[in-house]
Amino acid sequence: MKKVLLMASGLLFLFLNVHAQKQSVDKVIAVLGNEVILLSELNQQYVMYLNSGNPVNEKMKCYILQQMLVQHLLKQQAEIDSVMVDDKQVDDELDRRMRYQIQRAGGQDKLEEFLNRSVLQYKDELRPDVKDQLQANKMQGTITEKVSITPSEVQKYYDSYKKDSLPDIPTEFEVGEIVLHPELTKAEKQRFYDKLDAIRLRVKSGEDFAFLAKTYSEDPGSAPEGGDLGFFDRTMMAKEFTAFAFKLKPGELSPVFETEFGYHVLQVVERRGEQVHARHILIRPQNTPQSMDRLKLHADSIYNNINSKKITFSTAASMFSADKESKYNGGMVLFADNVTARTTFIPSDKLDPKVFVVVDTMKVGEISKPVAFTGADGKEGYKVILLKNKIAPHKGNLEQDYTKFKEKAQQQKQDRVMSEWFEKRRKNTYIRIDDEYNNCDELKIWTKPATTETK
Repeated sequence: MKKVLLMASGLLFLFLNVHAQKQSVDKVIAVLGNEVILLSELNQQYVMYLNSGNPVNEKMKCYILQQMLVQHLLKQQAEIDSVMVDDKQVDDELDRRMRYQIQRAGGQDKLEEFLNRSVLQYKDELRPDVKDQLQANKMQGTITEKVSITPSEVQKYYDSYKKDSLPDIPTEFEVGEIVLHPELTKAEKQRFYDKLDAIRLRVKSGEDFAFLAKTYSEDPGSAPEGGDLGFFDRTMMAKEFTAFAFKLKPGELSPVFETEFGYHVLQVVERRGEQVHARHILIRPQNTPQSMDRLKLHADSIYNNINSKKITFSTAASMFSADKESKYNGGMVLFADNVTARTTFIPSDKLDPKVFVVVDTMKVGEISKPVAFTGADGKEGYKVILLKNKIAPHKGNLEQDYTKFKEKAQQQKQDRVMSEWFEKRRKNTYIRIDDEYNNCDELKIWTKPATTETK
């Protein structure tokens, strides 16, 4: 705990240093064309790096500054080529970042205390940089969007490997899932509604909301804080929750209402423009033995209908699966093996261990009987699992792994196009970097003589 507190203190001290620099004379650490990069801007990026859970690493500032130079160069070209981003894109990205930062800090109030300013003020400060980043990303996409790869280039890339350096491909599975959760009857849910309504009446009769939230609320994030959720905007909560939060006046108590998370009662603490500070008590309806028995019968029926070929696995997934990502993909589970590509082939070490135990003993094309499971969110249910394909561990080869080699070859080609673009732009752009960063290997490319050619 002391280590965490020391880290938080260090982050706050660094942030306040950044803020103080902005209030006084700031130091220019790099010049790129007609733009400058300030020390405070670098430190702000470093604070965000730390607040994302990364360890303290002063050398990381070299990499961050290098990325800032890249961003500025791309942004300058974007303005020349009229490659723009709209305000909605900026707002969406800011909201996404704020949700992440609030979650990391343990609530909006804690983040605001850490930042020594409101989230709205912080978003206003970040807006120009976020817009620049999005504009730079869009410009980079414009530069590489026409980069395509031919089969002969894939072959050439594959041939560049020595036989003993070809990558080892572990066992891979193609797995389909039909995910099923129990549904409670109105009568089964009523006792949870009644429990929360009784707590609500205790608040109305004068009992302390925070004490009751700490005692009864089943929201692990807010219960220890007396149900306090801090400030939030319309994009951060379930729509049913937002509807009440932005309709009630400070001090008013909502009726009991339901969201996908369970039953809530909320009280508005304060309204600040388009943000609301509220607290809530959550009661989660629990599955009953009867609801699980009904689900098992439903799961068995689906399994039997697929097995007797009355319905295909793909159709059953689209009709019955509760997994929104896979149900419209024939039930096939997707794996993100890099930033841009997703595949149905999942390495054995990346497959859910509970699923692996099931499919490891199955034959290709086989469908499992319903398997009971508990998800990461604590929800119970049953899965019907299809083993569509299983590829044994092997050395990478074009016959089995063409897509993998194609993606790597295309990425290499895009990197080469970007490197050539940067080298050309670097030669025609005035660049100066403060001597303090002379030892940064990442930055040497930016200051080498313009007559030097890349090979």
